[in-house]
Amino acid sequence: METTLDTALIKATINGKEITAHEGSSILEVCRDNGIYIPTLCYDERLEAYGGCRLCVVEVKGVARPLSSCTTPLQKGMDIITESENLTKLRSTIVSLLLSDHPNDCMFCEKAGSCTLQDLAYRYGARSDTYAGEKRNIPITDVNPFIYFDPNKCILCGRCVNICQNLVKVGTIDMTRRGFQSRPDTAFGRSRSADNCVFCGQCISACPVGALVEKPSMGKGRGRELKQVRTTCTYCGTGCNFFLNVRDNQVVRVTSDYSAPVNKGNLCIKGRFGYEFINHESRIRTPLIRDGEGFREASWDEALDYTAGKFKEIRQKYGSESVGAFSSSRCTNEENYLISKWVRAALGNNNVDNCARV
Repeated sequence: METTLDTALIKATINGKEITAHEGSSILEVCRDNGIYIPTLCYDERLEAYGGCRLCVVEVKGVARPLSSCTTPLQKGMDIITESENLTKLRSTIVSLLLSDHPNDCMFCEKAGSCTLQDLAYRYGARSDTYAGEKRNIPITDVNPFIYFDPNKCILCGRCVNICQNLVKVGTIDMTRRGFQSRPDTAFGRSRSADNCVFCGQCISACPVGALVEKPSMGKGRGRELKQVRTTCTYCGTGCNFFLNVRDNQVVRVTSDYSAPVNKGNLCIKGRFGYEFINHESRIRTPLIRDGEGFREASWDEALDYTAGKFKEIRQKYGSESVGAFSSSRCTNEENYLISKWVRAALGNNNVDNCARV
């Protein structure tokens, strides 16, 4: 639910504390902005809320039933309770129902330790044996190289469908079948391919459990074993930010940075899956200087001195207009600014260009 800074400010009470917020903001948004915890499974800040999981219910004085905080706008004078014995019972029941039809394989699951359902089960004391009954045993048939999908772990939160339909706008998946066989799937249950999917991995970033995971990173480390390094994507000039997840000095996966000002956690196939070149054995890791018909390795100081010397020779022989630089949109704005400044200040001309111009 979008709000703007020019909307009116209103006051309401949350857990006995007076809060000032912009009119039109949802109760959930206001609570998050003020550090008040409300559990969610279907909510994703990049998407329009639709109140599917019902875990974010809150009590509002004067209203007979709990309301979903993600879809209920804050109104002037509201008196809201986010934690109570009744709400805890409701949330525990919902999580227990989800666990009753969920594989009990947390020891082997890729999302163990970073699974929202696991965290909520612990928080609300929910158990998988509270409700007996049949469990799904759907065959895993998706064989594409990027996205692993286990429908038996799916909790039908709808986030993957929502992000594919409404943000990526590709429509690769939708909720299919009915009842006990419901699942997000492609048309006619076909495997994801270049014909029906762009492999952006947005569905993975939206999944709160282990139903959707990055196939190239499976078995290479769980969240607690990985060091996250924030960086900028080098594949184009958009400037998307993300986290490189590193283990033993090897990049094993890329995860979204929801605070990124440019992409808000959204990535394309290159940004999410195109990281294997970082550790590739053929990658050039040392400066090379041409020596006869081949190349020899050199230190950075030697390589930079050699390059500067060649530039000086050319300028002295042919003039300052004979040299220039061609920058890349794969670099950051700051790096492109530096090369532009270097050309003008060091080379003494305006001969700088960029691949994005064409």
